[in-house]
Amino acid sequence: MSGFGLQNLPYGVFSEPNGERRIGVRLWSSVVDLSVLGGHLAAGSLNPLMAAGRHEWTAAREAVDDLVATEPPLIPLRDVTLHLPFEVADYTDFYSSEHHALNVSQILRPEAPGLSPSWKHLPIGYHGRSATVVVSGTPIQRPCGQLAEGVFGPTRRLDVEAEVGFVVGVPGRRIATTDFAEHVFGVVLVNDWSARDIQAWEYRPLGPFLAKSFATSVSPWVTPLDALATVPPLVQDPEPLGYLLPPGPGFDLRLAVEWNDTPVSSPPFASMYWTAAQQLAHLTSNGASVRTGDLFASGTVSGPARDEVGSFLELTRNGAEPVKLADGSLRGFLEDGDRVRISATARSAGGKQIALGSVSGTVVA
Repeated sequence: MSGFGLQNLPYGVFSEPNGERRIGVRLWSSVVDLSVLGGHLAAGSLNPLMAAGRHEWTAAREAVDDLVATEPPLIPLRDVTLHLPFEVADYTDFYSSEHHALNVSQILRPEAPGLSPSWKHLPIGYHGRSATVVVSGTPIQRPCGQLAEGVFGPTRRLDVEAEVGFVVGVPGRRIATTDFAEHVFGVVLVNDWSARDIQAWEYRPLGPFLAKSFATSVSPWVTPLDALATVPPLVQDPEPLGYLLPPGPGFDLRLAVEWNDTPVSSPPFASMYWTAAQQLAHLTSNGASVRTGDLFASGTVSGPARDEVGSFLELTRNGAEPVKLADGSLRGFLEDGDRVRISATARSAGGKQIALGSVSGTVVA
């Protein structure tokens, strides 16, 4: 498949029928079994390799390149099961798209639209539940919760959030933006499923809780940070405080969102206001530590155009303007049986277009 050539080789964890979990890299429509290389690559999770640090990441990559250049042990993707590629320690989700934040304020707070006073001074985020992070393809059960005063039941406004996640390898605290690449191992795609009616009732004054803690899906492939080309970040005004400078690299990823196989949106990651390096610096600025396997996500990726938004809340204006899918049906929010797929492409460090895989899920009652 296009986008999974030699300049990509993302890491994942797979198993064959009745077999143990092993680490592999994706090459076109096959998996290269890396267990033959031994060491950290013979584990059943990426955590040991991620914890080993940049020197070992580089050595592992060289060994992988050498293996792929010979006659690697290829296994067709159709013959394997893909698993969560790393053991998730903690999960933090940010809110770093200015376009998304403005859209949400206009939809959910029409009486007081606009950014909160602190929004352009710090990367706003919330702490999620690592136990409900699941691999792409896992069915998503419609959550229940309080929808209004005296009302409890299944959400009627189930939504998605198309995001990019960053996976921590080396632990640390008070991490400078300049040390971002020494701690972050790679990138995954994230769908932070959200129950908007539960969220609207519960989120003031403390923010998201049960509206988002029921499920977060991630892609099965971790693209190493070194495989991605970087771009200059957006200009930030006002200038952030010193611990958030320099802002660190931006990444020119283009996401694509499909609803029941109908393309509905193409969010541009380069439009994000806060960078991943700033998110990590802020996350650890109070002395909090990160551990191997920590996942922090960008927050919903939304651009300025209607077809560049990363949530259906924005796409359908809270259900008031439903979208028409390829089968002729209209949707405001997700119905049982609906399937969402988020994919992405990026420029590799070598200048080629690569794929970051995809994250998908089907809603069940």
